Amino acid sequence: MIKKVLIANRGEIAARIIRGCKKLAIQTVAVYSEADQKASHVTLADESYLIGPSRVNESYLNVDKIMAVAKEAAVDAIHPGYGFLSESDTFAKRCRAEGMIFIGPKADVMKKMGSKIAARKAMQEAGVPVVPGTDGGVISVEEAIEAAREIGYPIMLKASAGGGGIGMQVVQSDTELIKAYESNSKRALSFFGDGAMFVEKKLENARHIEIQLLADHHGNAVHLFERECSIQRRNQKVIEEAPSQFVSERTRDAMGDAAVNAAKALGYTSAGTIEFLVDEKENFYFLEMNTRIQVEHPVTEEITGLDIVEEQINIANGEKLKLTQEDLTIDGHAIEARIYAEDPVTFFPSPGKITEFKVPSGDFIRNEIAVGNNDEVTPFYDPMIGKLIVKGANREEAILKFKDALNNYKIEGIKTNIPMLLKVADSPQFKAGNTTTSFVQDHYLPLVKSK
Repeated sequence: MIKKVLIANRGEIAARIIRGCKKLAIQTVAVYSEADQKASHVTLADESYLIGPSRVNESYLNVDKIMAVAKEAAVDAIHPGYGFLSESDTFAKRCRAEGMIFIGPKADVMKKMGSKIAARKAMQEAGVPVVPGTDGGVISVEEAIEAAREIGYPIMLKASAGGGGIGMQVVQSDTELIKAYESNSKRALSFFGDGAMFVEKKLENARHIEIQLLADHHGNAVHLFERECSIQRRNQKVIEEAPSQFVSERTRDAMGDAAVNAAKALGYTSAGTIEFLVDEKENFYFLEMNTRIQVEHPVTEEITGLDIVEEQINIANGEKLKLTQEDLTIDGHAIEARIYAEDPVTFFPSPGKITEFKVPSGDFIRNEIAVGNNDEVTPFYDPMIGKLIVKGANREEAILKFKDALNNYKIEGIKTNIPMLLKVADSPQFKAGNTTTSFVQDHYLPLVKSK
C-alpha cells in the first residue's frame, strides 16, 4: 500500500494532490526550484526538497534529481500531476525500474497516446471516429501541402508529439502553410524533441467536449460524463463546464461508451481523458487522449461527488473501482475558470509581485489556489495562478454564482484575465450556450477591440 508520495510538480495541482494524500493519511514530499522556495506546496507537504535552479529543465524536468530525492525520502510512489513529466513514458518507466509506483497509466500506453499519429491509429482500431487527417507524420512542407489540398482548407497543422497548443496553427491556404510549417516544426523539435508535423481538417463551429475516465487494473472502466472546454484562447482552455449544455443524452451516452471501449481496448489504467471535437450535428471525432489528471478535473468532481485524486491513488494501489456506470449520476452544473496572470486582451503573461490577493468564498465556491499576498509570479512557469470553481443547481444558477465570485476577486500588482472572464460570463452568446471553439475570436476580441 502507498504510504508516502512524492509530488513531481508545483503550484495549485501540487497543493491539490497533497490535500488528497492527507485525506488518505499518506505522507507527502514536495520538490521545488529556487524560484519556488516560498511556494505554498512547499509548506503544505510533510517534507520538501530543493531540486535546482528556476528553469524547468534544471528542476521540475530534472529526472535524475527528482529520483534522487525520491530515494532519499524513501517514498513508495510518485504523482506527476499535469504538465512537466506527467505524460513522459520514460519517466513512468524509470519510476517503476527504481521500484516506485507511478500514479498513472502504464508506460507503453502513455507512449502510444503521446503520439497523435499512433493515438489516431489506436482509436480507429477501437472503432472511435477520428477527425479527417493524415495517417502519418508529414516531414516536408511539400507533403503538408499535398495533404492539405486533399483534406481541404482550413486545416490544423499540429506537432505530432505536441500538446497545450504548442506547434499548433490554423492554416487557410498554401501560402499560410508554407509560412507556418517551418516555424511550427522547429518549435515542436525544441519543446518535444520531435519535429514531425501532422495535418488535420479544421472543423468549423465545433465544440471541444471531453470524457473523463477511470479504469482499474481488473478490467473495469467507467466514464464520469463530459466536460465542455470550448472557450479557449491561443488554443488553450480558459473556461470549462460540466455537463455540456449542447450534447443530447443520446450523444452523451454514445461518447461515454466510445471512451470506455477505447480505454478497455488500450488496457488503460488510472484517470484519463479522451478529448473530442463535436460538430453542429453532434457528430463527434477523437482529438487526443490525456493520460493524466487534467486542470479541469474539479468540475467533474463537483457534479459526480467523486475525488479523482483519491481514485487515482486507489487504482495505483491495485484496488477495484467501487462504482459501476449505473451508480454514477450528474448532480447540478459546475463551471471552472483558470485565473491567469496575463493581459486580458493580448493574453501575454504578466509576471510580477502580487501586492494584494483576495479570493471569493461562499456556498458551492471552490478555490484551487497556490499564491497569496506578496507572492511573486515568475516568468519561468505557466502563468496560471489558480482556478475558480462554482456549482449551481442548473447552468443559469451556476453562471450567476460564477459572475458574483469573479466580481469578488481582488488581485493587485499584476494583470489578470478576470476582466476577460467577466465579459465572457456576461455575454449573451455564453448565456445562450453558444460556446464554440471560435468563441473568443468571434465574440470576445471584437468586443474589446472596438472600445
